[in-house]
Amino acid sequence: MVSKDVVKQQKTEKRTMYYGKGDVFVYRTNASPLEGIKAIPESSFSGRKNVILGMDLKVALKGDAFLSSFTDGDNSLVIATDSMKNFILRKAAFFNGSTMEDFLQFISKEFLNTYSHISSVSFSGDQLLFHEVPIPSTSGFQTSDLLFQQEESVKPFAKVEVRRMDTEYKVMEQLSGIQGLRLIKVKESSFYGYIQDEYTTLPEAYDRPLFLYLNMFWAYENPEDATGIKPDRYVSAEQVAAIAYTVFHEMNCPSIQNLLYQIGLRVLMRFPQLVEISFESNNRTWETVVEEAKDERGGKVYTEPRPPYGFQGFSMTREDLLAAERAEK
Repeated sequence: MVSKDVVKQQKTEKRTMYYGKGDVFVYRTNASPLEGIKAIPESSFSGRKNVILGMDLKVALKGDAFLSSFTDGDNSLVIATDSMKNFILRKAAFFNGSTMEDFLQFISKEFLNTYSHISSVSFSGDQLLFHEVPIPSTSGFQTSDLLFQQEESVKPFAKVEVRRMDTEYKVMEQLSGIQGLRLIKVKESSFYGYIQDEYTTLPEAYDRPLFLYLNMFWAYENPEDATGIKPDRYVSAEQVAAIAYTVFHEMNCPSIQNLLYQIGLRVLMRFPQLVEISFESNNRTWETVVEEAKDERGGKVYTEPRPPYGFQGFSMTREDLLAAERAEK
């Protein structure tokens, strides 16, 4: 049996050790608006009013000081997870920024400032988007400044880890993203030329509908660009999604894999401040029931695909963009 003294002497950097709180919902009204976004051809997005800055957050605290709570049941240095939740909510009143990424860096540093025994703080979360609702008026429809509707499926994502160093705090990891895109293109997608053997039952398709579930994530060369402090360096989830829409619309897709690659090239080309983009996708293409509807428009009838489903994971860096540009010359 290993003694408690031996366990205490082990370096915690070599083990997994953290604890925290999930589903911390923060709704900050009248946050600073996000303005001055750099325009790109694929998107009409120009900023967010941030009348409601909503977030669903998860926080994890790390540090050697917490080891005794695991080995000895010593809670003298434990911050209750309920206290973490209250800390986040109350500190949100002091936040002056305009992006979720900036809030995560802000609140991480607030934890490190307040509790000297924490070595690093890791946050991740989804931004909860609220859209203005159109209301009739004497001059037609106009957007309400009081009533908003929450977007249920599509959510910007952010992740950050801030670590205590000797004389400063350092951002060790920063990731932005968008999750929950569901895109269906009714034609001009194909899938053929794959291995045909005794296990193959899938027929080749030369013009099929393609239904895609898609998450995208990107990393900046300089983590400070993710905060939106310099808005012309900030890459919004809305703009990245718009690039995905545009590329999907323009392409006659031979595969989901190639679609992801082409989206990645476009994102890296538009935003030189990014060093990497990655994808998680699911193929949810509908199952054909009727090849031709019984009217002059000649539509088809589909239903949901039967399980299981196919999925893809892919990441790209600026080296991929440089290689593609060299190949075009």
